[in-house]
Amino acid sequence: MAPALQQSAPSEAIITTNSSSENNNVTITGKIYTRVRLATKSDLSHIYQLFYQIHEYHNYTHLYKATESSLANLLFKENPLPLFYGPSVLLLEVSPTPFNEPTNEGFKPVLTTFDLKFPVVEGQVEEFRSKYDNKNDAYIAGYAFFYANYSCFYDKPGFYFESLYFRESYRKLGMGSLLFGTVASIAANNGFVSVEGIVAVWNKKSYDFYINMGVEIFDEFRYGKLHGENLQKYADKKEKNDQGSC
Repeated sequence: MAPALQQSAPSEAIITTNSSSENNNVTITGKIYTRVRLATKSDLSHIYQLFYQIHEYHNYTHLYKATESSLANLLFKENPLPLFYGPSVLLLEVSPTPFNEPTNEGFKPVLTTFDLKFPVVEGQVEEFRSKYDNKNDAYIAGYAFFYANYSCFYDKPGFYFESLYFRESYRKLGMGSLLFGTVASIAANNGFVSVEGIVAVWNKKSYDFYINMGVEIFDEFRYGKLHGENLQKYADKKEKNDQGSC
């Protein structure tokens, strides 16, 4: 199950529109309603923007090579792997009004309500308006990206948790616990043995977040990566060996 969050009796959120900006702003106070769901192909443009934003947050935009087409091929193949075994994206949507109860599908969306201590402003209404259904006041707030991984130490797969990201307006609201907890719940309920990934030691808030979520840190291991020119050396070596054997 996702982390338990206190839910009070429903009360109406306040919506205000700021017509002075190019795109109308939506300000939500009181309560904010959330829905965590599995991304679909209609979300490609939003996923592309969110992936770019996390690169921007880490000053890695020069490394961002993805296109909507390449993401479609990665995430929404014509013959996909079984649910959650291939690259998977969960999106967290927000709205000033309640979401409809989800219907049964591959993954049943998780609905939650948060009490707000301060107003939340959605400043990119059109850019991040959800395209999932006919609910026009739902906006994409963040995502979790993960996929199945394997180890000779276990007889079952786990999840590699690649990234968790929220747009700036939706940080410090407790939504990260909901989204990461939903991934952990999927793993626990579907026979996966772990959720693992890289934890940045320089980011104390992020580090403490994962510790508080129950993640165990293994200090005796270091992250290693073979990539770029060093990886391509192996491709060149193979081609030369093939030529020499003729």
